[in-house]
Amino acid sequence: MEKEELPPALALAITGFGRYLTGERARSAHTVRAYLSDLGSLLAHAATEGVTDLGELELGTLRRWLGAQSESGVSRSTLARRSATARSFTAWALREELIDADPSLRLKAPKKERSLPGVLQQQQLVRLLTGLKEAAQDGSPMPLRDRAIVELLYATGIRVGELAGLDVDDLDPDRRTLRVLGKGNKERTVPYGLPAALAVDDWLRRGRGKLASAGSGPALFLGVRGGRVDQRQVRSVVKGLFEALGDTASTGPHALRHTAATHLLDGGADLRAVQEILGHSSLATTQIYTHVSVDRLRNSYQQAHPRA
Repeated sequence: MEKEELPPALALAITGFGRYLTGERARSAHTVRAYLSDLGSLLAHAATEGVTDLGELELGTLRRWLGAQSESGVSRSTLARRSATARSFTAWALREELIDADPSLRLKAPKKERSLPGVLQQQQLVRLLTGLKEAAQDGSPMPLRDRAIVELLYATGIRVGELAGLDVDDLDPDRRTLRVLGKGNKERTVPYGLPAALAVDDWLRRGRGKLASAGSGPALFLGVRGGRVDQRQVRSVVKGLFEALGDTASTGPHALRHTAATHLLDGGADLRAVQEILGHSSLATTQIYTHVSVDRLRNSYQQAHPRA
């Protein structure tokens, strides 16, 4: 059922919730689309049960909606997100006095499946970064850019959207730190090492000027036509590099974020420091990387100990 086909009160609620997510909550466009898609599904289900006004929304309707999702084969992770959408929406509706009571207070969400993220080995990274450095030696702008992008993603663990949004002035070359605007428009400072600093400096000195145009603005990384590089382009570059590497199942920039976090913890970094670097709002999100490290430790033990 399309939004236009919903009862007017339900369609208006979707519009209002969307404004709340983009305005007060400052959610990313991707998150807003996911939440509004979930909400559209929920209210379409409610409409099939005869609900025409938010005040008629009941806990049973929410449960039956999630039950139908589960029976259709939706993963636990997606169910957990959709349950969170429902709770966020009804809490907002209560604050806006669109409903008198919150029907989702007793709505239980399935626990997310905790999958271990893909992580590159040190020798894989050495091969990858050495190949990028060699490709950039002739001074062509795209290899220079791609090397700087991968070095910075691995050095900082920032998200691909955060990297695409970087401006030249966000760099502090003297302190080797980066000003990053993360989720919820929260700003943080992230350090980076000498290899990334050299790669970025090389890009700025020899590469960026060859692509820059009137529409480049202050963007740190540019596309082939001179505009700010977008997330899709970065994902395509990294995917191609991983495929050329040949011995990893990793496919995108997020693997470099996972790898940076895991290598920091393997090297003895404090968990809360890693949380700050990654921009996680909850320490629980960062703790998944401790499972990766322990898993590696266990594998090493089993391979090396004579009585493992």
